[in-house]
Amino acid sequence: MDLQTLIVLIIELIGTIAFSISGAMVGIRRKMDIFGVLVLGVVTAVGGGMMRDVILGKTPSAFVKPIYVEVAVISALAPFLLLSINKRLMHSKYQTLYAGLMFLMDSVGLGIFTAVGVSTGWTAGYHDNMFFLSFLGVLTGVGGGLLRDVMAGVPPYIFVKHVYACASIAGAICCVLAYRSWGQIPALVIGTIVVLVIRIGAAHYRWNLPCVKLEDEE
Repeated sequence: MDLQTLIVLIIELIGTIAFSISGAMVGIRRKMDIFGVLVLGVVTAVGGGMMRDVILGKTPSAFVKPIYVEVAVISALAPFLLLSINKRLMHSKYQTLYAGLMFLMDSVGLGIFTAVGVSTGWTAGYHDNMFFLSFLGVLTGVGGGLLRDVMAGVPPYIFVKHVYACASIAGAICCVLAYRSWGQIPALVIGTIVVLVIRIGAAHYRWNLPCVKLEDEE
């Protein structure tokens, strides 16, 4: 395995861990048993990539390289065991910590997988198709979280929180442009950073897209 392939693998595994933990935390909050928590963690981590690979006509990488599922299972199991041992960590006084952890895991996973989705499309030969590359990036970034929320029975995060999908779109576009100028590794880093910066800015300054508030909701 050459250095560049190793770096890409490490980046993907970091994203897998981040998304798996976020999925597991949602499952724990929804009072799911250990199987439900593990399924939600794995789906969050590999769901977007599987949808991307199906569109590209490839066998999903989660089946070709079981390491992604294995890492997702371990990552989802960790918070379940931790909270089983010490339930006080879910006490109301830790809610700020929980919200911060969820935000961080979701943002890191979103940034990394958005960039990885673009990279996968580029490797598949779609160098000149900005729209398709960006679409693959966004799908990879938000797909797992969307499946997680649907399976958990909560409003999809991408539709209600801090310009989530818009951050992914911006990161994907920047990733494509960086890929054309500097290659794979810089593109992955730049795409991830753009998503993180937008997400942090949205949370700090409370940016949200416009929505209609009905009279009975005011």
